[in-house]
Amino acid sequence: MAKGYQPTPEDLAKAEQRRLKREQAKASAAQASAKVEDERARILPREWVDLSPQSVSADGQKVRVMTWNILAQTLVRRELFPTSDCLKASQREHMLYREIVLHNADICCLQEVDRTEKLFPELEKAGYAWVYAAGPRKKHGCLIAFRKDAYQCTRQRVITYDDQEVREEGEERARRGSSFRTKNIGSLVALQKLGSEGDGVIVATTHLFWHPAQAAILLREVTKFRDDGPESQRRWPSIIAGDFNFGPDDPAYALLMGDALLPEQKKRLDSSYVVHATIDPTVATDGAAQAEEEDEGAEAGENDPDRVIVNARPAQPSDGLLSDTELEHLFRQSGTVTSAYDAGQRQVPGISESGLTFGSRVSVPKERRGAFEPIYTSYTHYWQAVLDYIFVLDAPGRDVSLVRLAKPHRKEAFGEGLPRKGVCGSDHISLAAELHWPPPQKSPSDTHACS
Repeated sequence: MAKGYQPTPEDLAKAEQRRLKREQAKASAAQASAKVEDERARILPREWVDLSPQSVSADGQKVRVMTWNILAQTLVRRELFPTSDCLKASQREHMLYREIVLHNADICCLQEVDRTEKLFPELEKAGYAWVYAAGPRKKHGCLIAFRKDAYQCTRQRVITYDDQEVREEGEERARRGSSFRTKNIGSLVALQKLGSEGDGVIVATTHLFWHPAQAAILLREVTKFRDDGPESQRRWPSIIAGDFNFGPDDPAYALLMGDALLPEQKKRLDSSYVVHATIDPTVATDGAAQAEEEDEGAEAGENDPDRVIVNARPAQPSDGLLSDTELEHLFRQSGTVTSAYDAGQRQVPGISESGLTFGSRVSVPKERRGAFEPIYTSYTHYWQAVLDYIFVLDAPGRDVSLVRLAKPHRKEAFGEGLPRKGVCGSDHISLAAELHWPPPQKSPSDTHACS
């Protein structure tokens, strides 16, 4: 019977060498792939500023929240971003995912979210659950992501601003008092903290039309959403974060923060008392502009720094647009908010001279809020502005403590404008803050007598 093949020691040595070469080739290919992947995901590092780490109690609730408009791919146009070097989805998406993950936030508020088939698996891999919502016929929407090991969503609600009423009298158009059909929404969730005795947080994110009415509606609806919940949730704080499309010197910001309107802010409001063709179809229109507005709502013209609303007519009393006094009343009904960055950066010594605040480039009276917002939250070739915020609406007896902030970048970091490789994958700059609230005060209904 013939003997089977018996490899010699030399044969075995050669086979081992071939195996090692294959393994080395695989490792080299993997390293090369990882290097390419890492280079595509490279972004500008973000520093954090400690504000009050020593004064925060271990009791209560500490939350790290981020907000970011990630620039929907469906809205990208070369003519809007002529100096960007990364407008293709494949050039931007890895930077977007890296920045979201590196903030290590408990809660993420994202706007202009599209390509969800790409984003959702990345969020899942990072340990997040999420709630996504979009306005009617919108190609992108708002998303609230939260760590699955920290929170569970117990309630959710979507606000369609175009359908909200701002007064009780008059016909339907007057009760809504709309200037422009925007298709914008607010997304609200109630997140219960796992392992706690009924504590949690209300979170709202939005992408607003710049007129103050939508901000007033959002604040009203957040308060209503909180109060409509179980007794324990009425003592939860609220985080309202997103792209508000107005600056710290804008009338909407003043009203939201509880500051009186300045004369120049009232003049800005005067120019906004118009009714657009999306509300009144009898208004003569420019065909091309109207088609774009019908497709994407107010965002078709939101990047106009002068906010000249075309295809519109002057408002009449029967249109129901809110007066300055009515706007102030609508805001006051829901209380005032705290801005994480404006309040937080005020605590940083020497920040006014750092070139990192809105007040370093725009004069803001000392007694008013807004000067300590980031110097920019959107920076492109054609427009540079502060549009994004993290607001907090405290619950009774639970004032927020600001623990840490993601430090704003210097404007020099943005080069000729965002998006930019190695810097940022969006035209907006993300904001992130660490917040703390003391434990909720127990109400009499929480205490049960022994039988």
